[in-house]
Parts: sequence; C-alpha cells; structure tokens
Amino acid sequence: MSNRDVLTAFTTSFIDELTKVGVVDAVVSPGSRSTPLAYVMAEHPAMKVWMNIDERSAGFFALGIAKEKKKPVVLLCTSGTASANYYPAIVEARISRVPLIVLTADRPHELRDVGAPQAIDQIDLYGKHAKWFVEMPVPEASDEMLRFTRNIASRVAATSMQNPAGVVHLNFPFREPLMPVFEEMENHITSCNALVTIENNYAQLSLEKFEAIASKIRNVKKGIIVCGQIDHDEFTEAVVSFADKTGFPILADPLSQLRVGIHNKSNIIDSYDAFLRWETLYNDLKPDSIIRFGAMPVSKPLSLFIKKSNCELIVVDGGLGWREPTGTLSEMIYCDEAIFCREMSDLLVNDSMNQVQTEFLHKWKNINKQTSVHLSSGIERTEGHEGALIAQLTKLLPSKCNLFVSNSMPIRDLDTFFRNTSKDVKIHANRGANGIDGIVSTALGVSASSEIPTFLIIGDLSFFHDMNGFLAARIHQLNLFVIVINNDGGGIFSFLPQYGEPRQYEKLFGTPHGMEFSSVVGIYGGTYCAAETLSDFIDAFEDLVMEEGLRILEVFSNREKNSKAHKELMRIVSEKVTEETIR
Repeated sequence: MSNRDVLTAFTTSFIDELTKVGVVDAVVSPGSRSTPLAYVMAEHPAMKVWMNIDERSAGFFALGIAKEKKKPVVLLCTSGTASANYYPAIVEARISRVPLIVLTADRPHELRDVGAPQAIDQIDLYGKHAKWFVEMPVPEASDEMLRFTRNIASRVAATSMQNPAGVVHLNFPFREPLMPVFEEMENHITSCNALVTIENNYAQLSLEKFEAIASKIRNVKKGIIVCGQIDHDEFTEAVVSFADKTGFPILADPLSQLRVGIHNKSNIIDSYDAFLRWETLYNDLKPDSIIRFGAMPVSKPLSLFIKKSNCELIVVDGGLGWREPTGTLSEMIYCDEAIFCREMSDLLVNDSMNQVQTEFLHKWKNINKQTSVHLSSGIERTEGHEGALIAQLTKLLPSKCNLFVSNSMPIRDLDTFFRNTSKDVKIHANRGANGIDGIVSTALGVSASSEIPTFLIIGDLSFFHDMNGFLAARIHQLNLFVIVINNDGGGIFSFLPQYGEPRQYEKLFGTPHGMEFSSVVGIYGGTYCAAETLSDFIDAFEDLVMEEGLRILEVFSNREKNSKAHKELMRIVSEKVTEETIR
C-alpha cells in the first residue's frame, strides 16, 4: 500500500466515523498541511463543508452553527499560527458549553522544533479550555489503527457533548505527500452503523433527595426563581409549572428564553433590571430563598441583589459545572434542570402556597407591571436613547426568528427594554467570556444552520472587530439582518466610573473612530440603509425586512446624549414606581 493509500484510509476512516455519530458540519480554512482532511470532508457525501478563510472568523462561525444545532461542529485548519487564531472562539465555547471538535494539522515529529516553516508547538495548545487533547499518530492503515481511528472519532464526539459540553482538540501530524487518492475514499466509507456508540445521560437525583428538597421548599416563606442563559428545549414548561406550584416569581434573563413564546408568563418578571437598582424597594422584595438555573444573569443589579440578600441560594446545574460567582451559595444541585422542575412540581402538587408567599409574589408582579408601563411610555418620549431601538424590536421582529445580541450595551439594553412577548424569538449571545470579538461570525453561523430569519443587533466597535466575518455571508449566500448602533466608540464606558474622569477619557475609553459602515456593503455585497432618528429606523427596518441576503441598517447615536437619557429615564421611572408602591 502506497503512502497516499495509507493517508486516504486513515483520514477517510476518521471522517466517516464522525458522520456516523452525527457530526456532519465542518468549517474549514484553507491551508496545505490540512489537505488530506479537507479533501476527505469535502468529498464525503454526509459532510457539509463551510469554507471560511480567516481562522478567527471560522472559529466563531462554527460556534454559531453548534449553538443553533446543539451538536458538535468540526473546525479544521493548517499548521502554525492558523490554529492560534481559533483561541478566542475556543475560550467562548468552553465557558458557554458549546461542543466543538477542533482538528489542527501539524508537521510530523521530525520537523518540529528544528526551524521548519509554519511549525509551532501545537501540543495542548488550548490548555484547560479543551476538555480533551489527542495527539494523533502519523497515519497507518493496519486494521488495529483504522479501528483506533474510528473509536477516537466516536469518543471525541461524545466527549464534546458530555456535560459540560465543550471543546476537544485533535492534532494530526502529516508527512508529504498530502494528497489522498480520491478513488480509494469510497472503500473506507461504509454503509454500516457506527463502530462504537456512546450514550450520554442526564444528571438526576435519587427520589429521597428530591423529597428532601421539596420538604425544604415547602417551608420557604419568600422565595424567588432566577433564570439565566439556558438552552434546554424542555425547561420552559417545566420551570413555569414549578413556579406555579410554589408561587415563586421567575426573574427571567432574556437569554433564558422565558420572555418569549407561547406559555404562561403570569409569574415571569421582566423589568427587574430597572427596579432592583432602587434601594427604596429592597425590603419589600428581599427573599429568604433563591433557586437559580442557568448561567449568571446579564443584569448587574440582579447579581448585586442576590449577593446582598445573603439568603439561602440553591443553584441547579445540569451541566455539572460551577457558575456561581456571588460567593453566597448554600447548595449546588447537579441535576438536569427540566427533570428537577418536573420532579418538584409532582412532589408539590397537593401543596398550596402560604399567605406570605402569595403576598410576596403579588408585590413582585405589581412592581414589575408598574415599572414596565413607565419604562415603555417613558422610552417612547425620550430622545437619544438607544434602548428605544430594543423596545421597538419587540414590535418589529417577525413572529418567528433568531435574535443575536452583541455584548456591551446592546445586551444590557435588551435586558432592560425587551418585554415579554408571545413571539417565537430565540435569543442568542456570546455570554461565556462576554467578548466583543467574533459576534458577526457567530450570528452568521446561527443563520447558516437555521431556516428562520436571523437578526443581529451590534455596537460599532463589535462590528469593526469582526467585519471580515461578513465574507462568509457572501461566500455562502446567507441571510442576516444587521442593526449596527454607531455611537462612534465605546458607549458602555459612559456608564462606568472612568466617565467621571475627563483626563484621557476619550483617548483611552471613548475611542472615537469616525467610521461609517456603508462601504461594507460594497466589499461584501448586500443592502445598506442609515437612520438618524427612531422614525427613520422603523421605516428602514420595515423596508429591509422584506428583502433577503446581507442587510445592514446603521443607526447613528451620540454617546453623551444616550448616557444622559438612560439616567434621566431611570430617575423618572424610579420616582413614579416608588411613589405608587408607597401609596
């Protein structure tokens, strides 16, 4: 058997087995050393290859596909610094619990550390951000080695999905010649089932433990439920039922998916980010027990409220991790979140909530309603407020779509101004590391793997950070509606202590860039509109939403006016809600 035949058998067996265990999407960046894997993936009938030239963009593009599909996605690059460009996306995937299978091609061992070109140390390159690292052998074609190769494929797919989901990294050393034999590939693409299947189970508790927790919940006088980012198809109905049985209000982060869709929202609190800032309401709202699901919420006022409450805090984490930065945890429960809620609901089915909890729930709902009304009416009358765009999106978005929200100000404005809605809007964000890199590419990955429209709302600095990501939209003819809020710099710093010190503020934090993004359309194709006012934004949105492809709606804003508008609106709403609550 020739060297090329060996290479073909080895790489084809690996890729073929990946497809048999359900890994069918691969994001590939061009390069020489990765040639054998790239060709095999492109030729395999069950594998979909997405070309993405820039590895940093490719990493986030794969992240977006995996977020939407909830399945592992392959990343492939050549040797050298190409693999280092995956690092930001790998960090985000690890913290966000998104499954990725990273394949890095490498020089063979004799060409490492001897000055060979395009050779860096790729062993354990991603450190603790990868769940598992495998240094693959130089290709062989013995029966034992081909079976080993297929077993590794099954294991990496299963490992990437095991709780907590994340990144696995395989390093493939290849000697030249790098070209596979195309005619030989079909001999290693089998029609049989996967050689090895690996089942992942949900985390559960014993019946005795469930009963002990239910007993504890029965004695709670003032309880609340906090739901951060969570992506679980069965969680919504389960937690809504659990809240109904206990009478606990649900403080629902927008990324919990509880503010959207057709389900009972009577106990869902969506304005807490505003009213938890106000000390005057603290005593009325202070709980004696908090049950939290999902990642930490976006809202800083909510995080501070949890910490200040210093009460019993129970965190339920089906991902078997540790996402609790407040330092006030009482009990960590490793159990699938939907299973936990259903078991609690069954055990509490004959219980009636106590009078104190009933009154406590009423207070939360009453303050939430008042705040929501005054925020909605106030934002419509406030000039220069970027949150007005978010408030309008609740009305303007189609009944079924994806909404990707960038970090910094957009996600915070979404938390404050995106109200409960019956629309089926799936809200995405990169809230693992909270970075502003790769936002465009991740949103495009979501769009590429979804049959419903995808919208991205993003700030100008995040937009600039990942402009080259738009090449994927052009190459793959993707549909993405981008709303870029351009306030010429780092608007979020206007809300931070740095803003109070004028010396060097604009240079170090304001970072004005003077760019307008209309030229992006010329480079990457698509349609562009600009809006100076809220009315312009609404008109342009209604026009662009009827089109397809890449659409960019640039909305111009002023950082100073926006900051003042935020503060003034909160002051007015605070006064009105506090007055009505006391009265």
